[in-house]
Amino acid sequence: MEQSVVSIDVVTLRCWEGDTGVRVGIAAREFEPFTGQLALPGVLLGRGERLVEAARRAVLGKLGVPDTAIVAVGQLRTFDEPHRDPRGPTLAIAMWAVVAEHEGPAEWVGFDEVPPLAFDHNHIIETTRPALAALLWKDPTFTRALAGAEFPATRAVDLTTALHGTRPDPANLNRTLATIPGLHRTGERRRVRATGRPAVVWAFDD
Repeated sequence: MEQSVVSIDVVTLRCWEGDTGVRVGIAAREFEPFTGQLALPGVLLGRGERLVEAARRAVLGKLGVPDTAIVAVGQLRTFDEPHRDPRGPTLAIAMWAVVAEHEGPAEWVGFDEVPPLAFDHNHIIETTRPALAALLWKDPTFTRALAGAEFPATRAVDLTTALHGTRPDPANLNRTLATIPGLHRTGERRRVRATGRPAVVWAFDD
């Protein structure tokens, strides 16, 4: 039986100040197969390499994100369809990464705007989106990396909408935020929209 190699494919996320929601990083492939086609950043796992190390290497090498701008990395799930790669059996471990603002060549798209991608990368994004939504407001590392140390309530709405695909009820979202350990509602309000009341600001404890 032909032995599978292991690839690390990374769903790289950003939610920068100018973004209205979460965006996913993709880039054109330089090598065969699928040269020139858009894809998630991915690399083959090196001998003795840890998953997080490989994921950071993929984001740096394929998206051009400096290592210092990679805020956090985690594991999502494994994809074992034997024919997912035309080069032969490849076991794919999907990882997530959150990156801070930086200059780079990658293309960033919303979850509902992802174009056709190489390999099974559209399937990876579709399948892991609910897992990412489940991490938001529950996993402290993921949540703080994506939301920031402090954020207005409107940002919480945008993040939840982007990952869940539907706009949350504000009252329910506020109750969820109030239950997160280490997160508190500050006395500050911040104007984010041109109209309407300034938004309540939430902050993580140092």
